[in-house]
Amino acid sequence: MLLENMSMAFSAIRVNKMRSFLTMLGIIIGIGSVISIVSIGDTMRSLFADLYKDVGVTQAYVAIGYWVDDVRQTDYFTLDELERVKDVFEDQIAYIDSNAATSGEAIIGDGDVKVNFDFTGIDYNYIDVQPVDMVYGRYLNEGDILARKKNVVMDVDSAKLLYGEENVVGRTFRTSLYGNVDEFTVVGVYKKEVSAFQKLMMGGQSDRGAAFVPYTLLTWPNDYFYYLHVYAKEDVNLDEFFNQLLAYVANYKGREPGDMRLNTAMEEMNSVDTMMGGLSAAVGGIAAISLLVGGIGIMNIMLVSVTERTREIGIRKSLGAKTRDILVQFLTESAILSACGGIIGITIGVGLVSILGMAFGIKVVIKPGVVILAVSFSAVVGIFFGLYPASKAAKADPIDALRYE
Repeated sequence: MLLENMSMAFSAIRVNKMRSFLTMLGIIIGIGSVISIVSIGDTMRSLFADLYKDVGVTQAYVAIGYWVDDVRQTDYFTLDELERVKDVFEDQIAYIDSNAATSGEAIIGDGDVKVNFDFTGIDYNYIDVQPVDMVYGRYLNEGDILARKKNVVMDVDSAKLLYGEENVVGRTFRTSLYGNVDEFTVVGVYKKEVSAFQKLMMGGQSDRGAAFVPYTLLTWPNDYFYYLHVYAKEDVNLDEFFNQLLAYVANYKGREPGDMRLNTAMEEMNSVDTMMGGLSAAVGGIAAISLLVGGIGIMNIMLVSVTERTREIGIRKSLGAKTRDILVQFLTESAILSACGGIIGITIGVGLVSILGMAFGIKVVIKPGVVILAVSFSAVVGIFFGLYPASKAAKADPIDALRYE
């Protein structure tokens, strides 16, 4: 019986191809929009999650709160205090530094080449939490840090920007850090793979260079700094560890924990994920309104179909068809009409997202559950909005139906 009803439904759709397509158009647009928006939202959430994983989800920054009015000199950190924190939390901290950074103009020769550089202060084991591929020379070592040597490590793009070539180990440049002009030596050049999304976020090729220097250079001459930059070990309970760290630093500084500020990568990642998820749901909900419009279109066309086929209904009833049989027949037709629109909409939505992903070199996220839900929902829309026309057809009096012209 079901197969017969489906066959009759497809026959009715084929007889009125253009009318059927226009009826499905609302469902096609609605389902296609929902699939596209949800997939784009899930893709962006996945890309941001990967981005945070790349920079380190276990990292955090500790500092005196910006809301504290009576900031004292002792609220800032020293190298000795940094070492003390490292010793106390040795089993939980994978890496710690002063988050020191500055910028300056790198000059080579007689000043013929000048490039703006961003200098980031790091410890020798920074490579453990932010791995890079050393292609020339070496990474900064413990001796560089302790002796405050004016050695730098830069990426290949920065090397080519400043010197015009990649292998620049042993080459020097001049720059001014905090007013003092010094000569720095390149001891290593590294390369790090960057995803297409990261390149997109960075806006393509930069006209600025970047280099790592010993963080002890950037705290000189007074050795006071504002932040503790920490990476926790992978197996550590982050909430518990960060609470302990905050309480320890606050107590050591003679402050209340509420006076200290703690920013974690995990909190930022969760905030971005929540925002992206909410935005995706809101826009997807707006797009889903077109499904309502499509459902009304199905109801309208099914009412027209019932009117056109009144005599057919009378003949079927006179031959013994029950009210339920007529009801199921028209419900099947409306459901198939909506489901076909849903399938076409899914094809368009998935295809559009896939094309955009290939264009930007991004791996798109299309969840099968969303696709199945979309098809099911489109069929339910067809059944719901086809219920009244089907009920009207099923309740038709066979005598009046046979007399209908």
